Amino acid sequence: MTIVRARHEDRPGPAPEVEAEIRELARRGIAQVRSESGSEVGNLNSLIQRVSGTSVLEIEKLIDELQTLRDYLLNEGQRVQRVITEYAHLSQAAIKSTKIVTESLAQWKQTTEAARAARG
Repeated sequence: MTIVRARHEDRPGPAPEVEAEIRELARRGIAQVRSESGSEVGNLNSLIQRVSGTSVLEIEKLIDELQTLRDYLLNEGQRVQRVITEYAHLSQAAIKSTKIVTESLAQWKQTTEAARAARG
């Protein structure tokens, strides 16, 4: 298994100050656990929960944002489908109207030509 370490500026995450504070908290927590009896392992668990709590909240926030984006995209897809359907119906109506106008003009032309022929 290979471990790849990214440079700090290439990876997203907390600012260097936050990372330094987390490291210091971990050092103090571990030093405290080492200096106390074995029954103080609960303190280490508490420390781990506090340190990981922020990451868990950020992940949950990201999941919520992704779900919101998914809902938005689904709604937009449905909206686009409705617009395309409306456009298709409008296009069909325009074709029918054009045929009616064309047929009416053809009949009018025939009537006019017949009337001229009868006079002349």
